[in-house]
Amino acid sequence: MSTAAHVSTESEDNTTSKGLSGNSVGLVAAVFIGISCIAPAYTLSGALGPTASVVGDHMPAILLVGFIPMLLVAIGYRELNKAMPDSGTTFTWATRAFGPWVGWMGGWGLLAATVLVLSNLAGIAVDFFYLALAQLSGRPELAELARNVPVNIGTCFVFMAAACYISYRGIEATKSLQYGLVTFQVVVLLWFAISALSHVRNGTAFDAHVPSLEWFNPLGVPSMSAFAAGVSLSVFIYWGWDVVLTMSEESTEATVTPGRAATGTIGVIVVLYLIVATATLAFAGTGSGELGLGNESIQENILATLAGPVMGPAAIFMSLAVLASSTASLQSTFVSPARTLLAMGYYGALPARFASISPRFQSPAYATFVSAGISFGFYAIMRAISEAVLWDTITALGMMVCFYYGVTALACVWYFRRTSFQSWRHACTQLICPLLGGVLLLMFFVTTSIDSMDPNYGSGSSLFGLGLVFVLGVAVMALGVATMLLMRVRYPKFFRSGIARVEI
Repeated sequence: MSTAAHVSTESEDNTTSKGLSGNSVGLVAAVFIGISCIAPAYTLSGALGPTASVVGDHMPAILLVGFIPMLLVAIGYRELNKAMPDSGTTFTWATRAFGPWVGWMGGWGLLAATVLVLSNLAGIAVDFFYLALAQLSGRPELAELARNVPVNIGTCFVFMAAACYISYRGIEATKSLQYGLVTFQVVVLLWFAISALSHVRNGTAFDAHVPSLEWFNPLGVPSMSAFAAGVSLSVFIYWGWDVVLTMSEESTEATVTPGRAATGTIGVIVVLYLIVATATLAFAGTGSGELGLGNESIQENILATLAGPVMGPAAIFMSLAVLASSTASLQSTFVSPARTLLAMGYYGALPARFASISPRFQSPAYATFVSAGISFGFYAIMRAISEAVLWDTITALGMMVCFYYGVTALACVWYFRRTSFQSWRHACTQLICPLLGGVLLLMFFVTTSIDSMDPNYGSGSSLFGLGLVFVLGVAVMALGVATMLLMRVRYPKFFRSGIARVEI
């Protein structure tokens, strides 16, 4: 179907009609799905230790600083969604602002990031599935099944297939699952935080520290290099909130609800992060002792390590919470790439088959199955080659996130360049906030790219004298350029015409 024909199906409120289930997602449901995609239990378990080892007691301050560019960018997303709600988000908006070439690569950045994180989440779900089985059965040897490559890949396939099927069944099925899984992990995290603070008060904590307002002071970080490293770590733990914008065509009040859900999701997450981080810091301290946050041997899974000393016999719930977190995020993360591929097919930037919708479930069926197939294939190949290569590839995720968030924020600035000076409110929401957020994230993109050239970055692997994380990041971007050039040959009309600009 031609681009012109597609654009003609836009309604008066600038919402395209791609066949998705309209008016299906309210504000509360969108926030639950947004929190699910961020996966707070899993994310905190892996991020608290490395962040504390870099910035020490000022970990809560760094989490606050990392929140700022996310909020600034979310404000830009909200303005773009208000003007033109579209499941393609970055792809659609950047195309309308900067043209088809930048838009296509912005969409590729989003797709690459989500495919990489889907692989990561599936792998984590497998690890915690066998860990939970071992804890529940009292048989520690079951946890080692996750180290068996064929068993690991086979279990990963089951998790991926189940998540894909729920996504295929549409947004209603997604909502129903996420209400339970998100509520469970948030309750367990708050339970953990309250228990940790109770130990501090009772004098039974591992390395008790009374929480201090100085912990929230970013100026207290000992050095600029530590500050930059801490911010780089903290920025990525907020990633995933933009899934609520890809559901705009399925939302109630499509021009309003997704934007509110984005800022609401980030607000809930930063409060939850600060509560858990403060409690963990107060209980364990930042030393390198057995349970200290500076102990490198426990940093891959801080919360599971501390759950026993903090929660006692109820520690099993923390393992289940991290399993629920990674499983929930695995399912909800499918929403974003599937709807981006749908939009790219709909506007003629990819084969038209990507625009196909399930008549029964009103979901992007073909795009969902393709997302699952690519993610599982990537995980299976990388896991079979080397676990270190797999995790280095996932480390490159940060580069993709900063790239497409930054492009989208600047698309907001450029798109609204004629209206942003009409009032102070417009100047703030359409120019100042997205400009600051976009510049900050593109700076992080450049900084991370330079840092990752060091062979010691990530797992310490290298290729041609360059860090493997950098090589993999460049390879992902190069693959995007090559695919774009191929699509240019096959679908020249999109690259000549792009997507018609919506008048504002």
